[in-house]
Amino acid sequence: MPIITLVTEIHAPIERCFDLCRDLELHTRTVAHTREKLVGTKTSGFAELGDVLTFEAVHLGVRQRLTSRITEFERPVLFADEAVSGVFQCLLHRHTFTAVGNKTLMRDRLEWVAPLGVLGKVVDRLVLRRYMLRFLVIRNRNLKAFLESESIFGG
Repeated sequence: MPIITLVTEIHAPIERCFDLCRDLELHTRTVAHTREKLVGTKTSGFAELGDVLTFEAVHLGVRQRLTSRITEFERPVLFADEAVSGVFQCLLHRHTFTAVGNKTLMRDRLEWVAPLGVLGKVVDRLVLRRYMLRFLVIRNRNLKAFLESESIFGG
């Protein structure tokens, strides 16, 4: 099972980072390059424990749907979402937050099992791992920019 861990340092309070990372509208703005949108019953507000969220986006040139459930939640240090349907056999994304002085360390741990058995493993090695890392890096860069620019104004 491939695992990506990415740590992003954000100059904003932990509570703000935690809450805005769960903001569904902000999430879609931070991954606009995939034309991601929420298409399920919950399309705005904040992700909460037990929520089932359905996203539609274009990944690797293909429009896809992924439905996930928020399975862990401990404000302001942890939440996790786990795929319940979509292309992956398994997909788990844990978001953890640690306050360090006046900064927050946001850690993403993303693990998955690609579809298609042996062929999926080959695609993982050749394309998917790099694609998933790039997706997280872009999302976190955009989220960090928003959080840091807004925190300057006390937002």
